[in-house]
Amino acid sequence: MEASIASQRVRSVMRFFCFQAFLACTLLLFGCSESGSLDGARVKPGAITERTCHVNASTDTTTLRSLDTIECLEDFRALASLPLDVTIPGVRATKFVIDRFDQTQGELGRLHFQNSKLYQIHSEFIQANIKRPFDSANFSINYYGNDDSRQFYLGSISYYEESKTWALELAPYDTATAPMVEKMYKVITADKAYFRAALAFHPTSEAQLEVAQQLNPSIPVITSDELYAKTDYQPLTKATSMGLLTFVTAADVSSGTFIPYYSIVVLDEAPNDITVVSGIITEQFQSVLSHVNVLSTNRGTPNMGLRKARTNPEILKYKDQWVELSVAADKWSLRPVTAEEGMAFYEAHKPAPVVLPKLDVATRDIKDVRDMLPNYLSVNADPMSTKEMLRESFIKPAVNAYGGKTANYAVMSMLDGFPIPRAFGIPVYYYDVFMRENGYYDRVRGFLQNKDILTGQAINFTSDPLVRQEALRDLRNSMMKGKVDQTLQDQLKARLVRDYTGPGGVPVKMRFRTSTNSEDLEAFPCAGCYESHTGDPSNWQSVLDAIRLTYTSTWLFRTFEERSYYGVDHESVGMALLVHGYFPNETANGVAITANPFDLTQSNAEAYFINVAYGGDAEVVHLPMGVTTDQFLYYVGASGNNSVYVSRSNQRLPAGRTTVLNSVEVGQLVQALTTIKEVFRKAYASGTWYAMDVEWKFAAQNEWGVQTSTPTLWIKQARPYPNPND
Repeated sequence: MEASIASQRVRSVMRFFCFQAFLACTLLLFGCSESGSLDGARVKPGAITERTCHVNASTDTTTLRSLDTIECLEDFRALASLPLDVTIPGVRATKFVIDRFDQTQGELGRLHFQNSKLYQIHSEFIQANIKRPFDSANFSINYYGNDDSRQFYLGSISYYEESKTWALELAPYDTATAPMVEKMYKVITADKAYFRAALAFHPTSEAQLEVAQQLNPSIPVITSDELYAKTDYQPLTKATSMGLLTFVTAADVSSGTFIPYYSIVVLDEAPNDITVVSGIITEQFQSVLSHVNVLSTNRGTPNMGLRKARTNPEILKYKDQWVELSVAADKWSLRPVTAEEGMAFYEAHKPAPVVLPKLDVATRDIKDVRDMLPNYLSVNADPMSTKEMLRESFIKPAVNAYGGKTANYAVMSMLDGFPIPRAFGIPVYYYDVFMRENGYYDRVRGFLQNKDILTGQAINFTSDPLVRQEALRDLRNSMMKGKVDQTLQDQLKARLVRDYTGPGGVPVKMRFRTSTNSEDLEAFPCAGCYESHTGDPSNWQSVLDAIRLTYTSTWLFRTFEERSYYGVDHESVGMALLVHGYFPNETANGVAITANPFDLTQSNAEAYFINVAYGGDAEVVHLPMGVTTDQFLYYVGASGNNSVYVSRSNQRLPAGRTTVLNSVEVGQLVQALTTIKEVFRKAYASGTWYAMDVEWKFAAQNEWGVQTSTPTLWIKQARPYPNPND
């Protein structure tokens, strides 16, 4: 029973200190407005003196359960564990339990420094070592309850080696008051730890920052800004690769500067997207959900942040040379290699080829999404139905004809009262007709055979990326003049007049969104590969251009390179279109993961990670350089601090708002995210890790484009989030 309770919400903080590291890293990058408001008269941490260690050469630390006191650094190291998914290196932590019912050491309770390698969570340690019945069914009260209701005070002692800082930390969702924190601090510093003079309270959430302001001034407080001021290294994708160390800027990347796939790039900051490269180093720290990091994670190529990387002597000495880059949790390294070694490494570490779902080029119906998957919800709700049944009978046929984005959208469209725009799908059949009848398939086939069929000349398309880049650009330009099937135009006009004419007979502007068989897939999400466009039916040429532009994104250079890296057969790619009204009056747009990406086992309290930008000018998945967003974890079901912000938007917000979303909007979003997570669970969940990646917006208008006084939540898309453990 106790383990079950823990796994649902109250597993003590198996990895909460790794989230704290991310929190502090992001606050350092984006700033924390409250951190400078602490009492300037507060005492500073003092010096420490080691005493006689408990642990020595003869100690079997594998069976050491706990210590009542920590007398030296070796004692601490024997108990402390290294987070498995750490964003800031050099942090180790041991959890503590103060048993308030055991007063053999004092009236405030008995202190246990638990072996956090042997017992990764508080509840496991308590169940194994405290031989007294306790209320396991309501264990969460020890994080959320008032002082009288808690049987235990639970927390962690973290040591940040780079800044030589000792910190008392609580789980971000712990609702402990200032008097409760003062009691914990008193127990730990009552001659129980050799580092007591240096121990400071580190608030791990904004609510705890307010608690810190209420503490007795004799208790040192270390804010995230202060704690990480000297942190220079941010490991993101931990991996090893070889490549040519190449210095470029994010502006170079965004302007289309060609970068060979075998490059390890050293950038000033992270661009929104980048073609296949062998590794990434940025001077500015990155967001964990940036396209660059998602692509690096999917590719398994190293990605790190390093302050002043472009002037770092260890990096500069290898500029324009072949190197091996290794990114680990606590350090990075470079070593020289030969070009032959580098190319051999690249060939040996190519991913297994991805085979795309087979295209259905026979289905011609322009279909309302609500009619695409009849009976899906009832079969999904049947306890006897299986993942294979849902995929083979419903999702796979829809993907083959209408693409991955539309298939997932169709599932959500059938939910009663769900905030999703009504939409229809244009099948891949019409893309196939467009490509075939205009001769574009023949041109692509010629490219892949190193021929330009328009000139009859041989070209080095497959071997020369510069030739490839130019040829694909010429193809896209040609596609903008291609003939769009008249049957498609006639059906589309009739549907738009019938279903998408607003008040006063004004046509609704329409969004033509990519929905291919090579995106939004579990094995190949291809984040940011394709581009959608908007057309105005009052100007039919605008609609045709929007369709053509969307089709051309199939042959973007960076998209072609991404598919090539995964061994995708380019001739097997096809694009359907998901079509719905355009929502220009955005008050917020964002992306959310229905899990905590910093807890790789999902054993901590359930949380969603939410990233949101204000308005519609800054799209959260393609942010302008220098723009930051609100990023926060929302602890589902928590009775205390539901939202723990890890960064703040630097955009100008409306008067009276301190966050992009207010509490009502957050509640609406979380409810929708929970519904999405559950409706796709049976189709996509596997093992212990499962999450959906959801894009959404708030817009101050209805589906007819009429402005409203209150912003409304609209879900844009949902897709399975890659398992970070794979």
